[in-house]
Amino acid sequence: MNHLTTRLGPSVGRVRARSTRAVTEWNARMLAEASDGTRRGTRWGRGALALVPSALAVGLLGTALAQGALAANFSVTGQPFTLTSNGVEGSGFGAIVNTPAVGRPDGTTTTNTAMARVGFASAGLAGLCGIVHQTIAGVPYSLLLTGGQKVTAAPPGTFTTDIDASNLYLQATELQAYGPTTLQNAVLGQSADQVTVAGKPLTGALPGGFGLGSAGGEGGSSITLHGLNATAYDAEMAGALVLPDLRIRVVAGSATAC
Repeated sequence: MNHLTTRLGPSVGRVRARSTRAVTEWNARMLAEASDGTRRGTRWGRGALALVPSALAVGLLGTALAQGALAANFSVTGQPFTLTSNGVEGSGFGAIVNTPAVGRPDGTTTTNTAMARVGFASAGLAGLCGIVHQTIAGVPYSLLLTGGQKVTAAPPGTFTTDIDASNLYLQATELQAYGPTTLQNAVLGQSADQVTVAGKPLTGALPGGFGLGSAGGEGGSSITLHGLNATAYDAEMAGALVLPDLRIRVVAGSATAC
């Protein structure tokens, strides 16, 4: 054993010396290249941007996120996304049916899709989960936006809101509640052009079109939804959205839950 150690000792020493010298030379070369002002290698900042779903428009982040308040418009060109919550309590509620312009991948638009535009002058949400699906270079990805309490697959029987929003609007092809829904002071079948939310008519309202408005004057209607699930093309927060524990992440595959 001592004889073997004696024979290996010089070899190990030479390997270490060569490795140390190679690392030193590489480090010196990198420092010299960095000092001449030439950009080399992969530009990770630009490369990373290619992995972010480019059609997703998220506005006014930065300072607003740091303060926990967000005023933004979320939309995906020509592609629906999913918004879910354990529950919603809203006041100053209104809804109409319209046919908004929807962008196509080729840059053109179509108005052939009927949607419900739903607005809340004020709303409280029990957690929020937003899911956007997109394919990049043939590989499916999902962008997940979460805030507040964890949104569960099976909505709880009772819920407590922890996200506050004002002037919240959804443009959706489908809006579903998995539990009881309570409407107060609502008028089913009101002319769409007479439906107002926060003192303003809903975009795309047509005279004589279907509307869900308030019988109690402006802000008099209210709604409680258990287990909200919406397939939306647009989510607009024209006021402030106080979103605790905001998290945005991209995961591989087609996610169905946050």
